[in-house]
Amino acid sequence: MGILLALVGVLLLIALLLWYVRPTQIAMARAHRGEAVELVYATGFVEPTQPVSVIARLTAPVTAIYAAEGDRVRRGQPLVRLDDGDLRNTLDEARAQSRGASLTEQRSVALYKQGWATKASRDSAVATAEAARAAERAAGAKLGQYVIRAGIDGIVIKRDVEPGDLATPTRVLMQLGDPARTRITATIDERDISRIHAGQKALLSSDAWPDRIVNGHVTMVTPTGNPNERAFRARLAIDDEAELPMGMTLEVNIISRRVANAVLIPTSALDNGHVWLVKDGRLHRQQIRTGISGTRETQILSGLADGAQIADQPSEDMREGMRVRPLSQ
Repeated sequence: MGILLALVGVLLLIALLLWYVRPTQIAMARAHRGEAVELVYATGFVEPTQPVSVIARLTAPVTAIYAAEGDRVRRGQPLVRLDDGDLRNTLDEARAQSRGASLTEQRSVALYKQGWATKASRDSAVATAEAARAAERAAGAKLGQYVIRAGIDGIVIKRDVEPGDLATPTRVLMQLGDPARTRITATIDERDISRIHAGQKALLSSDAWPDRIVNGHVTMVTPTGNPNERAFRARLAIDDEAELPMGMTLEVNIISRRVANAVLIPTSALDNGHVWLVKDGRLHRQQIRTGISGTRETQILSGLADGAQIADQPSEDMREGMRVRPLSQ
């Protein structure tokens, strides 16, 4: 009986040792060659290349609006009418004074030719008539300012006025833009601005089109930033034949650097500047130097050769010399 118990104990010990020394299953990956791309992320929106603000040249109540947001307008088309009642009264008065002054001028000229009036009285009548006609023309010209017209062919991007509002020379009533001439304005964090310059390619996307990427490029970076937002603005042009709605927000990824034929590993394999190298079925902690790092892959500058097998998603219980095998086996 004792021999049997001893035999069972030996078998249990052997099983425990086999369980303890058996290779641990882990996820593995291989270093491979590929293109490393460094991206600068930003948010942007579509706007007209040359937006036009519609502003009144004088202060007056708004009586009528002839265009809504999204309407296509032509240059010279009436957009807003202001209350011109007082000016029309002034114009009627100016016309009456002009007619009276012109009649007086005619009589004075006729009397002067007949020798019944002096040259001074004739000249005074002529000057008065000219001044009255000039006042009439000025009032008529000012009347045209009470109808605000489109300055370009385009669409109404934004309308911030309703009938009854008071228009002033400092208030933007509408904003116009040409949908055929648009650009992207992106906000760049000041920490990344040194890596951005004109000519760089960009990838544009929107939640409205989950599977669509629009190509563009940087045309300029504003020379001054916003100290409150700690950011700069970059202008981008669209390279594809895509008409993006003005005002649409976009995710902008600017390609700041490319490295061809780089050694790449999954970013998830990194462990505080090291990787776990798998060699002959055992783990070896290997120090590395990284370059361009993305969410999916990271460039290896030194410390790891192309084709090397490494542990992916390393865990805290990994140790030097630990026996491992791939999860797929």
